[in-house]
Amino acid sequence: MHELSIAQNLLDIVSGQCLKNGFKEIESINIKIGRASGIMPDALSFAFDAIKTDTIAKNASLNIAEIPVTGLCRDCAYEFTVEEEYVLFCPSCKGSSFMITAGRELDIIDMEVS
Repeated sequence: MHELSIAQNLLDIVSGQCLKNGFKEIESINIKIGRASGIMPDALSFAFDAIKTDTIAKNASLNIAEIPVTGLCRDCAYEFTVEEEYVLFCPSCKGSSFMITAGRELDIIDMEVS
């Protein structure tokens, strides 16, 4: 379960930033996860809740926005968005030459601190 190591890295990053800027508690963290990132949001939330005890994020909520997979077909120039995790062909022309433009990200958007 690589979500545990991702949760730990996330916690390390936000805790470090919080302490560096003189705050003592993290109330919430907002992140974006792309559907094609290979990260399971439920597993990440579970892992985060399991490791946040005894940290400055012990009462923090982890808010996850899922980003759909978007791409651009190199054959027909069709820009597409799909809800699936994987794209095997262009939804328009069924071609296999396309570029994924979004859906692989894992970004920390912001956090609420006190």
